[in-house]
Amino acid sequence: QMVAAAKLRRAQEAAEASKPYASRMANVVANLTASMGDGAGGPKLLAGSGDDKVHLLVVMTAERGLCGGFNANTAKAARLKVEELKAAGKTVKIITVGKKGREVLKAFYADLFIDHVDLSEAKDKFTPYAIGLGLDLTK
Repeated sequence: QMVAAAKLRRAQEAAEASKPYASRMANVVANLTASMGDGAGGPKLLAGSGDDKVHLLVVMTAERGLCGGFNANTAKAARLKVEELKAAGKTVKIITVGKKGREVLKAFYADLFIDHVDLSEAKDKFTPYAIGLGLDLTK
């Protein structure tokens, strides 16, 4: 029980430490969106097409286990969003980053997958993968 309590305490501390990062990221996205104005001439990913018939979900989960709650909750949220969009008559496309999300979502929505970013060989060097994903998303 003491080991579990120590792990829980570390997880809570890590979650608390990530709040400023999440807040700052929200501000960055809000500023990017606000700076787009009418969207003319901006990156297509930010500007959009003016049409909301097709929705792209980029679902990011872990490559390996040891964070089952995170992976399960992320996959569940993605499934709920897919169902919500499909019920509204929208077309949904999915890109996954990380094996755990792909495994879960592929069982339900294999026909909606357009890509997967495989991080199994990345170890701690994610920059090339992030750049590749960014380039794919802004095409």
